[in-house]
Amino acid sequence: MRIAIGADHAGFRLKERLKRELQAMGHEVSDAGTTSEAPVDYPDYVFPVAEKVAHHEADRGVVVCGSGVGASIAANKVHGIRAGLVTDADSARLTREHNDTNVLALGSRCVPSDDDAVAWMKTWLETPFAGERHARRVNKIEDYERQHAREESR
Repeated sequence: MRIAIGADHAGFRLKERLKRELQAMGHEVSDAGTTSEAPVDYPDYVFPVAEKVAHHEADRGVVVCGSGVGASIAANKVHGIRAGLVTDADSARLTREHNDTNVLALGSRCVPSDDDAVAWMKTWLETPFAGERHARRVNKIEDYERQHAREESR
């Protein structure tokens, strides 16, 4: 699987760990940065990840900031992205199973440990979308997004 990954300074260390784990699992990883713990702005690294997923240059994306909230908000501004902030094993499974998320957001300052974050990411990657009634709901979100994109372009 092709996975784009990016983080701000608060998420840099965890991003590096997740990147190594993804590569060890055999995934092709595209790193949008950042490259150190020097202060930066998370949108500068989240938008490129989300755009790669939206443009089908990556199958999924992983974004990390201090809380995960800013990264998830920024990713969800990109048309076609359904980013989910994962805070435990259940949310890792449910964001994929019920919401068909294509971007995983994590908060480096909020995960109990890097090992937990790795386990949640693996769960997220391995969980299929359940479809059925959940597909109806995701389709409503996509329909809304398309409709409002047309209205904004007028």
